[in-house]
Amino acid sequence: MTLTRIAAITGFIALTVASPTLQTPSPQEAVRPIEAGTSLWAEELTWMEVRDAIKAGKTTGLILTGGVESNGPHLATGKHNFILKVMGEAIARKLGNALVAPILTLEPGRPDGDRVAPGSVVLSAATYRAVLTDMASSMRGMGFTNVILMGDSGGNQGPMKEVAAALDEKYKASGSRFYFIPEYYDYASVQKFLQSNGIPEKIEIGASQGSDGLHEEYGIDALMALYNPKTIRIDERTKANRATINGVSLLPMSKTLEMAAKIVDLRAKLTVDAINKAMGGK
Repeated sequence: MTLTRIAAITGFIALTVASPTLQTPSPQEAVRPIEAGTSLWAEELTWMEVRDAIKAGKTTGLILTGGVESNGPHLATGKHNFILKVMGEAIARKLGNALVAPILTLEPGRPDGDRVAPGSVVLSAATYRAVLTDMASSMRGMGFTNVILMGDSGGNQGPMKEVAAALDEKYKASGSRFYFIPEYYDYASVQKFLQSNGIPEKIEIGASQGSDGLHEEYGIDALMALYNPKTIRIDERTKANRATINGVSLLPMSKTLEMAAKIVDLRAKLTVDAINKAMGGK
């Protein structure tokens, strides 16, 4: 090989290394080749759509926790998760700058207990905290600067508060913040709202059981039905003359679904107000 040819090859290699236009872009810089989807659920988006949504200002990530538990003869065990599918969308839309992480569908409990209720799949307390920590850390790592934790089941509240506080302390110097919002789990306000809007349910404000003695109430049934009426077994209950809860009829379903939409609006407003207040105070 001649010295002239060697010099030419060496010069080309040097130019290739030095010139940004000739370098292969990193995956994070790759251009999205198609129009972006519009879902607010991260798992329904492509990774490019999530990346671009964050760049465009959706820097708040919502982590919602539900559970799978025994709820009596009428309600599907995934009650909390179905409600979160409805509420998560509404809250993210009202915030305007948020995406929702995949729902943590299991709650803390005693998986090693001798008597686990049929349908109740739970995680140990340590596993639950670890999963929450990893989910929230993942949200921070992909670019969300505010991570919000909210739970639809009572047993979730304590661990979520602890994890949010620990991560906030760990990362606040870097600009990432973590918030637990207990106001989301305010079913008492829903019960008061229903009473004041002509739903005379026989249940004490703040209680999770009414006159029927079941872990079930009108507001829960309405939200589940808004997701899918099959989750409250409305057809089967109607045939069995059991389409009531705590002295209130669920029929016609059109009325129940109309009330459910109002409940969603109420809960979304209360939750977003609480989120804005929490973030404004830090």
